[in-house]
Amino acid sequence: MRLNDEQQMLQDSVARLMADKGPVSRLRELRDSRDEKGYDQPLWQAMVEAGLTGILVPEEHGGIAFGLVGAGLVAQEIGRNLSVTPFLSTAVLGATALSTGATAEQQSKWLPAIAEGTALVALAVDEGAKHRPDSLNTRYEGGKISGDKLLVLDGHVADLLLVAATDGSDSALYLVDPKASGVTIERTIMADNRNAARIQFDNVEAEPMADGAAALQAALRAGRAVLAAELAGLSREVFERTLGYLKERKQFGRLIGTFQALQHRAAQLMIDVTMTEALALQALDACDNNADDADAQVFAAKGKAARTALLAGQEGVQMHGGIGMTDEFDIGFFLKRARAGGETLGDANFCADRFATLGGY
Repeated sequence: MRLNDEQQMLQDSVARLMADKGPVSRLRELRDSRDEKGYDQPLWQAMVEAGLTGILVPEEHGGIAFGLVGAGLVAQEIGRNLSVTPFLSTAVLGATALSTGATAEQQSKWLPAIAEGTALVALAVDEGAKHRPDSLNTRYEGGKISGDKLLVLDGHVADLLLVAATDGSDSALYLVDPKASGVTIERTIMADNRNAARIQFDNVEAEPMADGAAALQAALRAGRAVLAAELAGLSREVFERTLGYLKERKQFGRLIGTFQALQHRAAQLMIDVTMTEALALQALDACDNNADDADAQVFAAKGKAARTALLAGQEGVQMHGGIGMTDEFDIGFFLKRARAGGETLGDANFCADRFATLGGY
């Protein structure tokens, strides 16, 4: 698909915003200062002012309802700059879940707060090192939840937890106050220096949604599609940085970009990056249009994006040579994010398996 004028304007404005207020240097500053919240608060406020926090919030609740293509364009620029924000956890996963399955009262309370930037939301699904949303041990019984969750993005700063649990038959999302009795939150930091909490629920009061099962599936689909776009943006940035380095670094009296072996590797990476961008954009558009094969397209895009981002990061580090291995050089941050983002909400193997199961091959 081709971007329309409004989408192109959005992409251009977000590119300027992220480059100005959320560059890679801010990630380094947040890491080195051991910031207690772990995300770029000035950037998040700028995103609030630009309306980006409400990009998936319906207009009647104060959002701009720009659709997943719009959210993906924002994520691409986040990926290119490694900007550290709660955009995925709150503006995508949280907003999608609440818009899809929450009661009218729940929507009126939380969706305007998301759009206004006064509330952060965290989705608690995973219980092990790998993403397995169909194998939940967290139980919902008698209005209360018990269980353990890992890798809860922005869980330690959330004002609302959306917890995936099973009542013995179906898996669904439930609203939990992070300050409620029985909730224990431990902040952890992933390899890419982003927040991911470990949370224990011991007989905690939980509020069901109107359709928590639909909310869970919608949130996961949206999250995977937007993550694919973020990883595509990351891959594009690594490719361009690496290509620039090949054109300026000399070895044996020649620019290393003139070496045929490196030219072939760069060409292959360009093909993979271009294909990943196309798959991600197509999947986002399929979700916005409720296409019959939207789920299959999302799994294809997320799986490809995970592999391409990892390849781009590895190639980027290697083709930069020894300097690429140092902490003082930014390229390593992209590889770390590629690894963490590729695993989030399902790695390449998980997505390939789901894609095949859906008959997408």
